[in-house]
Amino acid sequence: MKSWHQMTWEEVGDLPAKGMDAAILPVGATEQHGPHMGCGMDAEIGFHLCRAVSEETKVVMLPTLPYGCSVGHSKRWPGTLALQPKTLIDVVKDIGDWVHASGFKKLFIINSHATNFAPLRCALEMLRAEYDELMVALVNSFDVSERVREQHYSDGEDWHANDAETSLMLALKPDMVLKEKMMDVDDEDRTVDCVFSHPVNRTSKNGITGKPSLASKEKGEELFAWMVKDLSELVIKGLNENAPLPYSYFEKVI
Repeated sequence: MKSWHQMTWEEVGDLPAKGMDAAILPVGATEQHGPHMGCGMDAEIGFHLCRAVSEETKVVMLPTLPYGCSVGHSKRWPGTLALQPKTLIDVVKDIGDWVHASGFKKLFIINSHATNFAPLRCALEMLRAEYDELMVALVNSFDVSERVREQHYSDGEDWHANDAETSLMLALKPDMVLKEKMMDVDDEDRTVDCVFSHPVNRTSKNGITGKPSLASKEKGEELFAWMVKDLSELVIKGLNENAPLPYSYFEKVI
């Protein structure tokens, strides 16, 4: 199935006209992922996952947003290109405005970078308050289901560039993994007993939290298959959902 940016305006307009009034927006990040993995990993996961789900569900995929809220990664390591939270809110709100203007009534925001969640939730709040007829869902790719979540968190609660992420990239984009470096870069989760939320420069020695040394292509293939299946089921469920009550956001009770 063609992605949104590959379609003509007539093809985009035909989708809601024929009853498919939903779109998927992948939101990733560009940030350091340790000495062994490319900085665009989160965006790659979002792109490959949403493309596969789009094929399964026939919901059109919007262009992947490759920048996110990565300010917590600090300037200790080169490679991070971060948006401020307020910038990400505005960008996603603007995208939602134009998706709605094209006749779409359902927007699935698929987040593949953990600290994007708060600004994306703010954008969701703004969109649902402005448009009665637009429903917005926000789903983290890494906890779309219990089995997917367990795999991601298996080697640390504050994981990053870990077993799960490295395995996914070995399966999807092996050229973005330096295999000769992944075996000796494991680093522990130092946040377990913390009260405060510390930036990565104060929690990791090399930008990693977890055990990429445990990663394998086979584990990545299995995890990715789970993510596609479980997210596709969630999207299909959403396609059949209506608001529990029909009241307008703007209608006052007198």
